[in-house]
Amino acid sequence: MAKVIMHVDLNYFFVRCEELKNPQLVNQPVMIGGVGRAGIVSTCSYKAREYGVRSGMPSYKALALCPELIVIKGDYHFYSLMSKEFFAYARKYTHIIEEASIDECYMDITSLAKKTDDVPGLLKKFQSGLLKKTGLKCSIGVAPTKFLAKMGSDMKKPMGITIIHKRDIKDKIYPLPITDFFGIGKKTAPRLKAMGIKTIGDLAEFIKDEAKAEEYFGSFYLDLKACLEGTSSDLVHTEYDDPKSIGNSMTLMRDTADEEEIARAIMLMAKEVSMRAKEQKVKGKTIQLVLKDPTFKVHNKSMTVSEAVVEANDIHTVANRLYLENYRGETFRLVGVTLQNLVPLHEENIQMSLFNYEDYEKTNDVNNIIQNVNRKFKKKVVDKASLMLKEKGHGNR
Repeated sequence: MAKVIMHVDLNYFFVRCEELKNPQLVNQPVMIGGVGRAGIVSTCSYKAREYGVRSGMPSYKALALCPELIVIKGDYHFYSLMSKEFFAYARKYTHIIEEASIDECYMDITSLAKKTDDVPGLLKKFQSGLLKKTGLKCSIGVAPTKFLAKMGSDMKKPMGITIIHKRDIKDKIYPLPITDFFGIGKKTAPRLKAMGIKTIGDLAEFIKDEAKAEEYFGSFYLDLKACLEGTSSDLVHTEYDDPKSIGNSMTLMRDTADEEEIARAIMLMAKEVSMRAKEQKVKGKTIQLVLKDPTFKVHNKSMTVSEAVVEANDIHTVANRLYLENYRGETFRLVGVTLQNLVPLHEENIQMSLFNYEDYEKTNDVNNIIQNVNRKFKKKVVDKASLMLKEKGHGNR
């Protein structure tokens, strides 16, 4: 029996979270994002989309299309909490879950499917149960591969359910526009259209000529072929905690070079890591920033501090510095933060007995002065010399 892979995609997640906080926003044109000439629409409600507003659009254009548009900066802490509720609910069905982003996941429900004669009923129960438990709406795709499951969840929104068997690929996948092919970016699609490849079926026909396909796509054409034959990956990568590190990552709503958006994602991940570190009663001396660009290439940079940290602001300060010093202006699709070189939280108390208590009090006084100064300027302008960072393997900075 082929595997049964389920892809769950939360519908207009950020906006839905705002609707849950403020029901008056339901059925209103709402966008999440910044304002001003540099502002970007991160996501928007279906009502806003009726006016032509789209993710990635400059905010001033969105407001020109829809003057009544309600602009919300975004409560990313609340979104993170709701995301946790979503994944906790999903794990009631299976623990074989791959968190693809803050609002979507792949689930291997093969064992559940074997135990029921009514898979559509099982999916409807999941969908309605999630709505009742959390207030979140979702679309579901089910197929023998992750690619087909993802394609399925995109077909019917909101609150849609689509089941795709291998025998359905030609009827359900081939007629779709090439822009709907998951994994083909905005830059590639126009080039394919220029070659006469306007639908996914056209692409399937094109790659039948293997020499021609390899000349254009390189070895990637084999991946495309597997996707269209229903033989691509069905492996759901479950997350586990490395005892030597604690990390979190999130796929952004769109590929972006917006420094504010990336900084917000870094802060959100720093908060997640901090919370998990405190739960496990550890702190870390090394902070690693993980970024993935639109080509899915992973970029890692790390720094080590002389004193282990656990607070979100300290983790964010290091991670954001790594970003600003190494990648400013570059485009990314995923942001991750990892805390490494872990030590027990109580180690600080043990080490304190090795020093004069007056010295410890003086250190606390210094911390208080630094916090007061930074609070006055509303940003971190002063830090302890002992927290001067050194780039991993490169000595003091």
